[in-house]
Amino acid sequence: IRKPNSIEGHEIHVSASIGISIFPDDADDVESLLKNSDMAMYRAKELGKNAFQFFSMELAEQGAAMRLLENSLRSALVRNEFELYFQPKIDMCSGHIAGAEALLRWHHPTRGVVMPEEFVQLAEEAGLMQEIGNWVLDSAFAQLRRWRESGYSEMRLAINLAAAQFRAPQLVEHIKLRLEREQCVAHCIEIEITETSMLDNPDGVGNILSALREMGLRVAIDDFGTGYSSLSHLKRFPIDTLKIDKTFISDILHDREDAAIVSAVIAMAHALDLEVIAEGVETEGQRALLAEQGCHAYQGFLFSPALPIAEFDEMLQRHFRPRGLKATTQVH
Repeated sequence: IRKPNSIEGHEIHVSASIGISIFPDDADDVESLLKNSDMAMYRAKELGKNAFQFFSMELAEQGAAMRLLENSLRSALVRNEFELYFQPKIDMCSGHIAGAEALLRWHHPTRGVVMPEEFVQLAEEAGLMQEIGNWVLDSAFAQLRRWRESGYSEMRLAINLAAAQFRAPQLVEHIKLRLEREQCVAHCIEIEITETSMLDNPDGVGNILSALREMGLRVAIDDFGTGYSSLSHLKRFPIDTLKIDKTFISDILHDREDAAIVSAVIAMAHALDLEVIAEGVETEGQRALLAEQGCHAYQGFLFSPALPIAEFDEMLQRHFRPRGLKATTQVH
């Protein structure tokens, strides 16, 4: 199968993912054998494709657990089990809260708090991500309205969009309606998208981001540097902010390569008149080095983890400064 085929003058390459189940060890009827081999095939695809996997009881247990999790996920919206947490973004010069990122949490009835990395991919595979994403948008916009009513009219909120949401035909209209309904200030909303999400449908994603920018919303590339063709994205897509991934920040004080990459990204952001935010800042040393390099803002445990809204609002009363990032930033 792997050998190239010549069709009408074109060389075609095909790969195969193979799942294997054995009679009678794995099952003693055709239906169960096919079901088990199908499960093993999908495992081969998950591990990189173009390979084979044998069925095992461990694989069966994992599959059963995922099916249970998917069934719970389908009911989570109905049971009101989702909640938004908020992590502050700290202005590097003033030390005040300049904004926040809305982060999804799932309060599972038996597992407790489930983090997005444990269920987002499953939600996308099950076709649930658009519905969940719309809930996030609605909840985030409603929270912006509540902040405005409480006197925080310039509070900036970042909202993550999953790749699946960009395939929704009414995404722009949905955001526009929520913007008008909640009477939110458009420039206080920042849409975050990962580089890998951009690759799914570059033209379609670019058109959507351009439409959102025309409405006044801001656009950020999340996890910058971990995807592909990063520099071409800065030219191709309408971007306001770069978020340096925490994998580059964690060893910035001890790894010369990480320090060089972060320094280069910050310098490039300044040259392109983009804001730059560092994720995963956990120590004062990291913060000080980033400030010296001219990073505009940071997120991380050094200041605060993501918090439920009640705890975040208490922090907001003490640390909010009602000005945009650029207005409070000086380049060192």
